[in-house]
Amino acid sequence: MIVTTAHLSTPNGSKYIAQLCKHFAHKVEVSWDDHHGYAELPSGPAEFVTDASGLSFRLEAADAKGIIQARFTIDVHLATFAHRENFLGLNWVVESAGHRPSPH
Repeated sequence: MIVTTAHLSTPNGSKYIAQLCKHFAHKVEVSWDDHHGYAELPSGPAEFVTDASGLSFRLEAADAKGIIQARFTIDVHLATFAHRENFLGLNWVVESAGHRPSPH
């Protein structure tokens, strides 16, 4: 499992969580409130958390292709939603790239 994270300094974190989750709800399972969002993207789970410093993202995928697709999905949608903030993309960091232990 590969985990990648990013942070966007913004006063509009709650707004972006709602926009992302409402948009993704047309195709995948989502849940959200003012400070936390979750979307079951095709590549794996995506979590969004906002606080006073901005909006943090955590994505999981089974492989590099899935992580690339998930990152792209988030960046493309934020480019639309955060255009007034001159958003150009997130600085994604790989937190872990290991395999889950087999349940057997």
